Amino acid sequence: MSWDAKDVALLKELWAVGQSAAQIARRFGCSRNAVCGRLTRLGLKRGHKPPTAKPNIRAVPKRRSVLLADGARPVAKDVLRKAVVRQPKKFSKRELYAMLADAVRNTG
Repeated sequence: MSWDAKDVALLKELWAVGQSAAQIARRFGCSRNAVCGRLTRLGLKRGHKPPTAKPNIRAVPKRRSVLLADGARPVAKDVLRKAVVRQPKKFSKRELYAMLADAVRNTG
């Protein structure tokens, strides 16, 4: 789109009033990107938008352990866990040959 002096003046006025680039583009019959490009070249900016929401962040209170009483030291919990060691399954020769045959059939 070619911008003449009247179009630029109207663009500045509509932008100052607060119309969006899409609204201005519809009025001029051009694309929104054309309007945004002209605004950028003219150095026109909206300014900083305030945040839409102000989250109210509160501190979460710390939980006290059930094992602690006022002025008491923490009690160590003795937990004995047996290490589970699994022995590998032992296959017979016949089972190993059958697995090998299946693998050869599936790769071909």
